[in-house]
Amino acid sequence: MGHDVVVLDNLEPQVHKKRPNYLNPNAKYIFGDIRDEDLLAELLKDTEVVFHEAAAVGVGQSMYEIKKYVNVNTYATAKLLDILVNRENTVKKLIVASSMSIYGEGAYKCEDCGVVYPKLRSIDQLKRREWEVKCPNCSKVVKPVPTSEDKPLNPESIYAITKRDQEEMCLVVGRAYGIPTVALRYFNVYGPRQSLSNPYTGVCAIFSSRIKNYKPPIIFEDGLQTRDFVSVHDIILANILAMEKNGANYEALNVGTGKPVSILKVAEVLINLYGKSLKPKITNKYRAGDIRHCFADISKIRDKLGYEPQISFEEGMEELVAWGMDVEAEDKFDKAFEELLSRGLVEK
Repeated sequence: MGHDVVVLDNLEPQVHKKRPNYLNPNAKYIFGDIRDEDLLAELLKDTEVVFHEAAAVGVGQSMYEIKKYVNVNTYATAKLLDILVNRENTVKKLIVASSMSIYGEGAYKCEDCGVVYPKLRSIDQLKRREWEVKCPNCSKVVKPVPTSEDKPLNPESIYAITKRDQEEMCLVVGRAYGIPTVALRYFNVYGPRQSLSNPYTGVCAIFSSRIKNYKPPIIFEDGLQTRDFVSVHDIILANILAMEKNGANYEALNVGTGKPVSILKVAEVLINLYGKSLKPKITNKYRAGDIRHCFADISKIRDKLGYEPQISFEEGMEELVAWGMDVEAEDKFDKAFEELLSRGLVEK
């Protein structure tokens, strides 16, 4: 698009075994840490737009690597903002990656009570294998509806708390100092180039790694829990729109497709596309902190920025698998599962 682009990345070893072979020759790459305050201050001197995407990612892992997640996500964001308000720079816009995880459970509708925002299901309910969410008022089973930005935030992991920190800190400082700021609440992002050997990443990559290694995808509960899977291409689209337009300044916006897809369907589609004779393994067991349903109401980002998702779930899965066919995928699911099990974060 004619912009001068500088990328700051620490090449997190959990994600990158080596320097990627797809780097854009037209961009300048700095391989360093966002927590390096002097480096960050130097890069911001001549920067007009900041896309703050940096974060440690992994809901389960965040529950035992607490110091790391708070340091990388919350504290590093504090350093970024401190530089913006206290040191010389030319920043005219800040776009921060937030997350659907800050909602906790999604929004639901009760036939008697209307739209409700339940908290997490109790351990007792999960032990009874009653997977669907119940109305917090009358205890009837409720139906999921699109989750809008007005839903009260209820983060249920250290990761989610730090993502809320990133969003709220950026918006508060942006408003106070007149730096146009936009927080984009990404739903379940997938696509080519995501690490297939990182067991703490999204379910599409985890399932792909299992399938490529001739192992069945492991599914918790009954597999009918739903998420909103959004292609990385649509994430890029939302970021560019947030940069170019001013309609969403000082706002938080969902970035998704508005269409729920079950975890079981994800597994079945990936198995079919990889051409493997496997069946998903449904455990009928729970993980602490898991939500049941959450998919995006994207009416706000449509209205404010003219965003419209371009990649369907089927198209996106085909692209992911076409790329994944030739990519190394080390299956580390069992190791990650054992870590969670040893800490009582998954059902034995």
